[in-house]
Amino acid sequence: MGISVPSETRVQTEVIAARLPYQTLLVVEDDEEIRMLLAQQLTKAGYLVLTASDGPTMFAALNAHAVDLIVLDLNLPGEDGLSLCRSTRSRRNIPIIMLTARSEAIDRIIGLEVGADDYISKPFDPREFLARVRSVMRRTCAAPGPQEAPPPKRAFFRGWTLDFANRRLTDAKGRAVMLSGAEFSLLKFLVEHANQVLTREQLLTLTSHPVSTDGAAQRVADLQISRLRQKLDDDEARATELIMTVRSQGYVLATEVTFE
Repeated sequence: MGISVPSETRVQTEVIAARLPYQTLLVVEDDEEIRMLLAQQLTKAGYLVLTASDGPTMFAALNAHAVDLIVLDLNLPGEDGLSLCRSTRSRRNIPIIMLTARSEAIDRIIGLEVGADDYISKPFDPREFLARVRSVMRRTCAAPGPQEAPPPKRAFFRGWTLDFANRRLTDAKGRAVMLSGAEFSLLKFLVEHANQVLTREQLLTLTSHPVSTDGAAQRVADLQISRLRQKLDDDEARATELIMTVRSQGYVLATEVTFE
């Protein structure tokens, strides 16, 4: 199955595409009925939608089009969704929502661990699906609104530079470190609130997970902090000194941060 836009809505989406800054979504799903239903639903919501049924057609779409978000099924023929998510994340900074029939907490954690920005289990409410898509798009793609003073373009801390506009993290030697959309949002939130204790509930709101005291949800926040620490420092002791754990409260970025 190749890449397609539902023919009955092609003209409508092309008109919408001319006025929306972030609108191109890629749905990767091997079930044709589900794939087309999702494409039609997203098209009606105002997005230009591409579809693919497996890894090769997915990468063909990514090479041919500027894609702003991928809805990626976990169970695909050939290379599965987790592997595709991991390889995509290593080369491109595109938000990814995993879509799967699995609902176990460990599957959600693995999906987020390999770089997904959100995880939706089948069956799902179409309204929730659209809400999740819009939430991830707002968090990762939306341009900042008008402000009285220009917002800072980058932050500097411990030899690191976090470029807000280009969503890019570089070390003291200028080498880039790849961040998922959720990891970028998490680090940006930490640097903007440096030396302030942030609860796990606050951090969970950055990954589209509902605020919950559920143990699995709490572990998602812990896992993402752990992954961020590993990217900021190979030395575990130094990493935990930079992003400190505050027992029974949450986490704090314990360093001086400057902005420009």
